[in-house]
Parts: sequence; C-alpha cells; structure tokens
Amino acid sequence: MKGLTVVSGALKQLVVISGKGGTGKTSVVAALAQLAGKAGPVVTADCDVEAANLALVMGGGDDSSEPFMAGQRAHVDPDRCSGCGLCVEHCRFEALSSDPIPTVDPLACEGCGVCALVCADDAVSFTENQAGLSLQRSTPVGPLVHAQLGVAQESSGKLVASVRQRAKEVAEQEGIGLVIVDGPPGIGCPVHATLTGCDLVLVVTEPTASGEHDLGRVLELVAHFRMRAVVLINKYDLAPEVAERIAALAERSSAPVVGRIPFDRAIARALAEGELPFHLPAFAAPLAEAWQAIQESLRG
Repeated sequence: MKGLTVVSGALKQLVVISGKGGTGKTSVVAALAQLAGKAGPVVTADCDVEAANLALVMGGGDDSSEPFMAGQRAHVDPDRCSGCGLCVEHCRFEALSSDPIPTVDPLACEGCGVCALVCADDAVSFTENQAGLSLQRSTPVGPLVHAQLGVAQESSGKLVASVRQRAKEVAEQEGIGLVIVDGPPGIGCPVHATLTGCDLVLVVTEPTASGEHDLGRVLELVAHFRMRAVVLINKYDLAPEVAERIAALAERSSAPVVGRIPFDRAIARALAEGELPFHLPAFAAPLAEAWQAIQESLRG
C-alpha cells in the first residue's frame, strides 16, 4: 500500500471538525495533508460543501466535474393544465404562481408532490434536481475530492455523504492508506454525514467563550456516536486561562489535547495569501507534534 499506512492493509479516515466556523480547521487539514504527504500520497476530502475552500490552499486544478442530483422539481404542462389554481392554493412553499397557467419557481419548489396530488388534469410532472457539483482534482500530495452546493439547495447531508464515499473509493482504487476529511462546522446533519465510518475525529477549537461552549457540544456528539476524538487548540495563547479550561474539558471527555498552536500575525498573513507557513516555527513545530500524536491515535 502506498502512502501512510498506519495499519497494514487498512484504510484509515481522519475527520477534522470544529464546533464553530473560523477556528482554522481548513488550514490544519491542509497542513496535516502536507505532513502526511511526505510519506506518500494522501486523499483529502472537503465536506464543508456549503463553503468549500480547502482547494484554495491545496493547489492543483480540477480534473473532473459531475452534476450532483438530489430531489425533484415540479413542472406544469401548459397544454394539459385547465388553470383551476388548486396547485397554487395547496402549495405551502408558495412555489407556484398563476398567470393564468401556473408556473413553478425552482428555487422555492421542494418537490413534495402535493401539486400533482390535487391536479385533476394530470398536468404536473417532475424532473430530477441538480443540487450541486461533485469535483475532483490532483494536488501535490494526492487526490482532493470536493463539491459545490447549489444556490438555495438543502441536500448538503447527501452531498457530504457522496464526497465521503468518493474519497474512500479513490483511496481504495489508488492504494492510498489515509483519507483526511475537512468537515463542516457545527453539530448538524452535514457533520453526522461527515463522521460516518471515520477512525478518529480531530476537533480544532480556539480559546473563546463560543469555542469552549461549542467544543463541549461537539465532544458530546462524538461520544454519542462512540467515536474516538483528540483536540487541537489554535491561538491558545490569546486566552491562556480559557485554553486551560478547554484542555480540562477535553480530558474529562477522554479527548486528549494533541497540540497547541500560538497566535502569530506572520501565520495569519501567510494563510491569507494561500501559503502554509511551515517556515515559521510557531506553525511548523506544533503541527508536527500534533501529527505524531494523531498517527499514534490512528494506530490505536
């Protein structure tokens, strides 16, 4: 097996999440992929489909793009419609308007089928809905699977599951032993879809009141699914007392802290320019230490 093989013959999947946005999760994913890539190719996956930006720091260009289909949208046949208006009256999403034949707003339509149910003219049909795009690119450290959710689409959980499945397939096809997943923030359905089948969860947090609160929610979620977790505290030195409370919370939740990254304006400037600042000890040393601890946890 090529690349990082933490257990001989077994594919390992590391999911990186955070309870809130803006903790530096995506930058950590890209950095870990670079470190893992020193041993060979690694597959990365961006499951934050509503705000996917891992590709911005991973480099490379997209090799393939496929439509992601989910749900359906109604269509009214004007040649069969008598203009009775029952579909307009019964649509709770106000997706239909009469002028005088009903027309459908595809952004408002949920594809629930009530319009077809009440239509005596059999004038309503449904077409498959394109909810977004599934993408894949080649990066300097290996394949990246990512996606774009379309405007006003609500199938993010399904798209996340599709990205996860595709990343696993790519790893198995190419004999790569590790998948690193950039998950969405929060604890909702897209996060549940991201966590499914993973071997280890890395939670990236920051020493703020919201960071501490949301870390607790994430660790409860991970415990609910009976998964193992570790924690990385970003910008820990901005509020050392809060960072210590976070470390204590992680310890109580059986999620050891594997790294602490200090705040450094040079790190922020480099990341703003799309560069991973491994030339800065404040960035490189803590991440290398965290990566060693993460590999040990993956082996366990």
